[in-house]
Amino acid sequence: MNLNRRHFLATGALAVPALTAGSSVAGAQPVSESKGPPLTRTGADVLAARGWAALAGRKLGVLSNPTGVLASGDHIVDSMVAAGVRPLAAFGPEHGFRGSAQAGGSEGDYTDPRTGVPVYDAYGADATKLAGMFTKAGVDTIVFDIADVGARFYTYIWSLYTAMVAAAKTGTAVVVLDRPNPLGGKAAGPLLDPAYASGVGRKPIVQQHGMTVGELARFFAAEFLPAEGVTPGKLEIVEVRDWRRDQLFDRTGLTWVPPSPNMPTPDTALVYPGTGMFEGTVFSEGRGTTRPFEIIGAPGLDWRWREKLGELRLPGVKFREAYFVPTFGKFVNEPCGGVQVTITDARAFDAIRTAVTMFVTAKQVHPDKFKWRPDNFLDKLSGSARLRTMIDKGAGADEIVGSWQAELAEFDRKRRRHLIYH
Repeated sequence: MNLNRRHFLATGALAVPALTAGSSVAGAQPVSESKGPPLTRTGADVLAARGWAALAGRKLGVLSNPTGVLASGDHIVDSMVAAGVRPLAAFGPEHGFRGSAQAGGSEGDYTDPRTGVPVYDAYGADATKLAGMFTKAGVDTIVFDIADVGARFYTYIWSLYTAMVAAAKTGTAVVVLDRPNPLGGKAAGPLLDPAYASGVGRKPIVQQHGMTVGELARFFAAEFLPAEGVTPGKLEIVEVRDWRRDQLFDRTGLTWVPPSPNMPTPDTALVYPGTGMFEGTVFSEGRGTTRPFEIIGAPGLDWRWREKLGELRLPGVKFREAYFVPTFGKFVNEPCGGVQVTITDARAFDAIRTAVTMFVTAKQVHPDKFKWRPDNFLDKLSGSARLRTMIDKGAGADEIVGSWQAELAEFDRKRRRHLIYH
């Protein structure tokens, strides 16, 4: 039977038993420490280890998706319900609360079949509409638990921002269950020009922000919310335990849960702040392949692009000549040529410089094939028209990357007072 997504979720097609208060859940137990380096514990695991007692008695709404899980693999909403701390509502961002929707999609409103918790479709909602959802649900506290990947144009951080504005409008408290930034704490790339604000970048932060969602929440409350004409409400950050800013995801001991369908591995996250910009070109960014954002190309490309990139010996990365046929996205069922990006040293790798170099070299060796999307979507992704116009004028990667160093340094200075981890 062919069910649409909303019907699939609403009819209980997730075929699992309902949770009841008092049933056992592994996430309610303390997380054991390994004998090696300390296992990173998320904010969610910290509260779950105490039976969610810190949230008891509140009228909870939970803004989350499949990444809102404990070390045990239990989703936080399932764990809360099992512990007798039942949310009044859940709110689903892009891809949905249970994560069944593709890019640019959501699951709609429905009742979660596992827990019976009403789910509101919050994707694309502005602060006024979201505030209305909070009021309708009767919540006094919004719990945010979504894993970010560290790039400005990944939409979950803007779901957080919108929720904070909506919460301020309704007098709702915000509790952020913090998680590590999988890219560590280093900031990189250009600052967003407010004239280019959009759903993939609402406010002026740099392209690879180098902050956790908890740190971003502090930054948003201090730097941006007052300009929205609202007074930031109560903000609580449940901090990550045993994580340092120089720690990439593979050193946390945590299990990778794809935060969206096209973010399957930690390596995808490492390349994404750079190769995600290929969505602003006519080239395929690898959607519809098994390695999205690592495989890049288009029909008619040949070995010369890979050879040119190989000659440059960029740090921390190598390129393989690749041929592929996307199953969805751009060039469905069309043979494409291009490159596969493979990280050889994650600490030396610079995703944004690498992608800029890929743009420059693609234009050099395939000038008839390399084009920007007609709507200049690259400008929204990169934060201004600068990158596109500099490449069109023949600038090299060093000149382009050098053009934003002053604003990057200023952003890095400004964010320091909002950082939590060292």
